[in-house]
Amino acid sequence: MSRLGIVVNPMSGRDVRRVAARASTQTHHDKQQTVTRLVLAALEQGVTDVYLANEPFRINSRAIENLPQREQAHLLDFRLTHTAQDTETMVNLMWEEGCRTFIVLGGDGTNRIVSRTRPDAAMLPLSTGTNNVFPYMIEASVAGAAAGLVASGRVPVAGNCPRAKRVHVTTETTSDFALVDAVLLRNDILGNFLPFEAEKIAALILAIAEPASIGMSPIGGYLMPCSQDDDAAVSIVTGKPAVAQIRAPISAGLYGDIPVSRIERIPLDQSVTLEGPGILAFDGDREIKVADKEKVTVTVRRDGPYLIEPRRVMAAAVKTGALAGTSNTPG
Repeated sequence: MSRLGIVVNPMSGRDVRRVAARASTQTHHDKQQTVTRLVLAALEQGVTDVYLANEPFRINSRAIENLPQREQAHLLDFRLTHTAQDTETMVNLMWEEGCRTFIVLGGDGTNRIVSRTRPDAAMLPLSTGTNNVFPYMIEASVAGAAAGLVASGRVPVAGNCPRAKRVHVTTETTSDFALVDAVLLRNDILGNFLPFEAEKIAALILAIAEPASIGMSPIGGYLMPCSQDDDAAVSIVTGKPAVAQIRAPISAGLYGDIPVSRIERIPLDQSVTLEGPGILAFDGDREIKVADKEKVTVTVRRDGPYLIEPRRVMAAAVKTGALAGTSNTPG
């Protein structure tokens, strides 16, 4: 039996940042069509059972209700809280059903929750959020095929799906982590869902510093690029005197000026110390309030989920003949 879980965040791509910035909105119908294509593609590659979960807008139920393969698509039911807890619950329910491979429809924040819940899973993150650096933007038919090849064992995780990096953050009272960026903000508040204001960004630790992105990642990416594959991270302190002045898209269509006073490349497992006061944000979500003079330890490690990168997995399938029904590559 090969089983695949598809985790859908129904609110991803529909938050208040679309008012404050100029991000696009993805409709529930768009997501429904995406889920349908994911399910069909996964089943084509040997997956026997696909697991989804009920959510308030019936995206998943409508995606599978008219499929000829309906008996292979299972809809899990649970009491909704309309919080991030729902994502954790559906991932755990799918894990209990035997899913070890997941497709996650959401932004950096949604993928962070899944990674926190089941860090040893194989995961294909598919973009539907706002400031997406971690998820891929790729056609659902290809994404479903890649995840299906992994879930069915036709392309093994070992050697084809590297582990993601995670930014581990420890304060004097708690701990958490990010997949892309941990940011210390000054003069901000918990519960604020608006994009960051450039002048409030005090320090950043970036697991991924990607110049071809938006959010916090290009602040480092414009000066010191660092990819998911690099065994390093980028540490930035803002302020004056500045060694560089960055103007970057801190959200879709929203630009800010960030003076960089210090930037350095740090190896994995090496800790960086920050100091409060401030708010710690993880992948765009403001999560922890830090007291004045409170120390914060940040360490980037490669201990996240196993990443299913569609192009890499499909290329591996070609080499083994999995896509052509052969045992070797012609010619």
